[in-house]
Amino acid sequence: MNNEIIKSIRKKYNMTQREFAKVLNCSFALIALVEVGKRRVTENLENKVKSTFQIDDKQLEAITLSIKESSKGIQNYL
Repeated sequence: MNNEIIKSIRKKYNMTQREFAKVLNCSFALIALVEVGKRRVTENLENKVKSTFQIDDKQLEAITLSIKESSKGIQNYL
């Protein structure tokens, strides 16, 4: 799990970084730093996200693929 996946999950649930952090019982600063790539996604954070939002490995794979595909489209316009 990486910063793009964290941000994608948060946005899917239409949550602010503060709301997302509260639901995960972690600090807003952690979520903000993870999303901009200044902190890595720890195993603990990954487990909290998976558990809280009931995401399994297959769904995580689908999210990853979706992010990769959408970034390919953006590259074509740059």
